[in-house]
Amino acid sequence: MNPSNQPDGAWNLSEKSGMLQPTQPPPAYQDIPAGYPQSFTSQPVPQGPYAQGPYPGQSVVSVVAVQPTVFVTAAPLANPVPDYLCYSIFTMVCCCLPLGIAALVFSCSTRDANMFGQQPVARRNSRMALILNHVSVAVGIILWLSFVIYMIIVVIAIKNI
Repeated sequence: MNPSNQPDGAWNLSEKSGMLQPTQPPPAYQDIPAGYPQSFTSQPVPQGPYAQGPYPGQSVVSVVAVQPTVFVTAAPLANPVPDYLCYSIFTMVCCCLPLGIAALVFSCSTRDANMFGQQPVARRNSRMALILNHVSVAVGIILWLSFVIYMIIVVIAIKNI
C-alpha cells in the first residue's frame, strides 16, 4: 500500500466499513451428512458484525483427520566402538590445536555412527581419531621439549655474556 496515494493521510472509511457487513445471510443449519459420526455435529454460525462464519456456499461441517506421529530410530550398537572424545578434547586444548580439532571431528563422527548402528564406519572413524590423537600428543611433546631446550640455551647464552 502506497501512502502517497492518499491525500494528507486521510482514509476513505466508507469503503472499509462496508467490507465488514455481510452481503447475504449465512446458510441455514444442515443435518449431519451420511457417513459422518454423530460427534461431528454442525455448529451454529455466530452472528454479529465481527463474526467469522463460513463463506457463501461453504458447508459448516468440517472433518479433521489426525495421523499419529511415528518416530523411526536406529537401534544403537550393543558393543559401541570407543570414540575417544575426552582424549580428543585434551589433545586439542593441551597439545596441538589443528590435529586436536581433526581428532575431535572424527570422535564426533564415531559417536554418530555408533548412534545409527553403523559399525564399520564407527570403527574407521574411531581408528582415525586415535591415530590423530597420538600424533597430536607426539607433536605436542616435541614442541614442549624444543621450547624447554631453547629456553635453556637462551639462559646459558645470557649467563656467558
